[in-house]
Order: sequence, then C-alpha cells, then structure tokens
Amino acid sequence: MSAKESNTAAVLQNSVPQVDSLPVSQAELQRTLSWKDAFWFSSGVPALLLFSIGAIAATVGNISWLVWALSISMGFLQAFTYAEIAGLFPNKSGGASVYGAMGWVRYSKFAAAISVWCNWLAWTPVLALGTSLAAGYILQSFFPGSAFTSWNITLLNLEWIRPDLTMRINGSFLLAVLILFMIFAIQNLGVLKAARFQKILAIVALLPLILVGIIPIFINGIRLDHLLPMNPISGSWDMAGFTLLFGGMFLAAWSTYAFETAICYTSEFKNPKKDTFRAIVSAGLLCFVMFTIVPFSFQNALGLKGLLDPGVVSGEGVGNAMASMIGGGIVIGTIIILLLVLALMLSIMTSMGGASRTLYQASVDGWLPKYLSGVNKNGAPTRAMWAGLLLNIFLLTLSDYTFVLAISNVNYLLFNFLNLNSGWIHRMDRSNWSRPFKAPNWLLGLNVVFAFVNIAFLGMGADIWGPGTLWAGLVSAAIVIPLFVYRHYLIDKGKFQEGMSDGVDGNVSSEKRAGILPYIALAAGVVVMLIAHAIAVYH
Repeated sequence: MSAKESNTAAVLQNSVPQVDSLPVSQAELQRTLSWKDAFWFSSGVPALLLFSIGAIAATVGNISWLVWALSISMGFLQAFTYAEIAGLFPNKSGGASVYGAMGWVRYSKFAAAISVWCNWLAWTPVLALGTSLAAGYILQSFFPGSAFTSWNITLLNLEWIRPDLTMRINGSFLLAVLILFMIFAIQNLGVLKAARFQKILAIVALLPLILVGIIPIFINGIRLDHLLPMNPISGSWDMAGFTLLFGGMFLAAWSTYAFETAICYTSEFKNPKKDTFRAIVSAGLLCFVMFTIVPFSFQNALGLKGLLDPGVVSGEGVGNAMASMIGGGIVIGTIIILLLVLALMLSIMTSMGGASRTLYQASVDGWLPKYLSGVNKNGAPTRAMWAGLLLNIFLLTLSDYTFVLAISNVNYLLFNFLNLNSGWIHRMDRSNWSRPFKAPNWLLGLNVVFAFVNIAFLGMGADIWGPGTLWAGLVSAAIVIPLFVYRHYLIDKGKFQEGMSDGVDGNVSSEKRAGILPYIALAAGVVVMLIAHAIAVYH
C-alpha cells in the first residue's frame, strides 16, 4: 500500500460518523455490538478442527499438519479482501457473500444470488454436524452400551445417492435436536445477550484446544518420526499424491477460512467503519494460532497411526485422544469431554448467528423469499433461524455426516471464488467510494490467484470424499435459481428493494467499469474446475 493510501485509510478510520448519521436500510437489527462481541461470536471457529482433523489425516497422511498450516495462511490473507468490501456497506449484515453479491449484481444477478446462497448452505450444516458430534461425545462417554445409545430406526434407504446412506433416527438424533433447540433459545434473546453468553462459553471451551496445543510439545518435544517424511499417504508426489493434497486442502478450507463470519454483524456494530476490520483481523489471528499449533501438536503426539484411529477419524474419539496427549486419566478425560461439548456448542452458536444473518439479509435485499426477513422483539432474525433449524433437523437424520460436510464445502468454495473476485470488481466500479480499509494492490491480486487455486481444490479434491460429491454440491448450489426467480421476477417484478445498493456514506453507483472481465473470470473458473477434475487420479 502506498503512503498516500495508508494516510487515506487512517483518516477514514479516525473520522467515523456517529451511528445516527448512517442511513439505515434495515432498522430491525440493532446497533449494539463492538468488534469484541463479533470476535467472541467467531471464536467458535477453532472448534471446527474437531470435525475433520482425523478425516484429513486419513486422507493425506503425514502432510496433514502442513495442510492445516497452508490452509489457514491462505484464509488469513483472503480476509483482507473481505474486510475491504465489508467496509463499503456498513448497513448490511450477513457476511462477505452479501457484500460480494453487490459487486456481481450488475453483471449477473444469478451469480450474485448463488454467492449468497452458497455461503448460507456452507455455514448452516455446522448446526447438524456440531450437535451430532456433541451428542456422540455425551452418549459414548457417559452412556456407552445403553438402550438409548444403541437403538436405531431406519426411515429410508438412500443408497442410490451414496453407498450406505440412509435416513434414520436414534438416540444421538434426539439429543442433537435437544441441543439445537437450546442454542436456538439463546440466540432468540438477541444479539447482545448471545454475544455475552458466547464470551463466557469461549473462555471456558477453548481451554482444551489451547492445552492440547501447548502441553504435549513440552512433554514429548518435537517427534520428527511422527512428522516425516513429508509425503502423501499414497507414498509419492505423483498426480495421485497431488490429488490427495488437493482433497485435504478442499476439506480444510471449510474450517480455516470460516472466521470471515466475524463480519456477519456489520449492520449491528456501533461503529461499523472501525469495528468491521478489527473484528475479522482479530478473529483471523486467533484462528491462525489455533489452526497451526493444534494440528501440529496432535500429529506430533499421536503420529499418523494415532490420527488414523477410527475414533479420531470419525471425531467421536478425539476427546479421549486429547486426554491421553496431556497425560490425563479418567477424571481429566471426563473434564476434557465436557469442555469439548461446550466447544462444539460454541461453534454451533457461531454458525447459527452468522448463517441466519446471511439468510436474513438475502431476504431484505431481494434474493430470497420475503418471509425470511422477519425478526423478533429482541432483534434476532428468528424466521431465518427457523429455516436453518428445520434444514438441520433433516440433515441430522442422514447417516453419513462426512458427505454432508463435503457437499457443504463445495458450496463454500464456490462462494469463496465469487467473493474474492468481487474485490477487484468493487475496486473498478466503486473506485471513488471511501474505504475504511483498503487492501494493498498486491494482496488484492494475490487473493484473485487464491480464488482460482481454491476452485482447483474444488475440482480435483471434492470427489476424494466420495464419487459424485462435486456434482451433488453443484446441484445443491443451483437450488437457489428457482427461489431467486420466484422472488425477483414474480414477486418483485424484476426490481430490487429500495436502498439495496446503498453503500458507505450513502454512496450509490450504477457504473459498470469492469466490462467483460467478470464474465471472463467466471468462464475461467469453470475451465479450471473442469480441468482439475479431469486430471485428478483417484484410488
């Protein structure tokens, strides 16, 4: 960044208008948060490690810890593009996809709608995945072998979609639904009360991850035999080895990039011009530390053999593994399990808060049905939360959660591609808009490169998690098209809501300075994805 650009950013951050002077496009949400509250909301992201640390190790082998380190490094750098575009729209909630959609809407309404939808569809399954894992911890640790733990009723055989996939209900399903409704009740109290609760929960729940990241290294030292050789599990760096690497990077992105949820609360910040940037950077720093140290510590202590334990791969044995890593017995193990349940509840609250605001803003802006824009007396987007709740109750009936996670991540990387490209589109079309934060040109360009790297991860890596995963994910992303057509063309007669495009300081712009470049970017993304998929080697 040039000195002139740096001075401009500093002046803007120090000359923030009072909240009353900002145009309010959706008065239902209340400006009660600071960047610290958003930081605590996003503090549940490190707990996403629990979902896939074993699955990624089982896929890539000894390079597992490197995959996590590379992935969070990319995620941290990408956050600066999100921080810039979020600053353009201080009166919108819903996160990066909402701000990115405003860049794409002039060139393709459908690309903009897909961006917002994919972000929501990527985030909301955390509710099902987190509650199912928490329920598994509780039942396997405190009620092993009981009738409630072991009963199972199959509702529907879905092997035509994926081998061994069924719809069923069991004890884990019922307990997971109960946890879902508990968190739903907390979120309904309003964003400020939820933030305060989440702060307390985060301080307690992140403790086991911090301990596991530090203590084993002091106990065991650095175990090079557990970290080397730096080869994929296939044994060599041929195309099959790179396919495994891309498969690991594909799945890790769902966890490591997720701290961008910190900017889902922009329209609820007291001082959005300062708080937006501070929220995402502080959340990114926390995640950078956790996603580099904890996976390294896991592999350093357990080795690949320990990470390939079926309990660790499924996620349900992670608690016991963590207790053994810090030298704990039954009592310590029980405490660790309880803390991990709290950590999972933290991640579920993070997801419910962020995903519901994405859905809410999509309704306010005219992408999705009007019904979803309703809020309760506490300013919580209750109708959007109900939509997420009902979808996740359905997902909880499915027997294969790895499939749910993989489909979710197909959507997440589609959103990522569109939003990193929206950074340069905004820079061209809104070059004269004031920016509380402006990313250096080199970093904005690097993040465009990352957008195409991520789409290559998607093309090559998705089907590592099962044949047809890529195409199933693309179909789920396309579900938004009839929903958008219904809302925009039938209900709103092809016109967006008044004030939808209003930006910082009341700026409105309708210029299209990017020309055909956005269309070239879309076409190039499709080509990269298809080529990556074609050259992948699966065993």
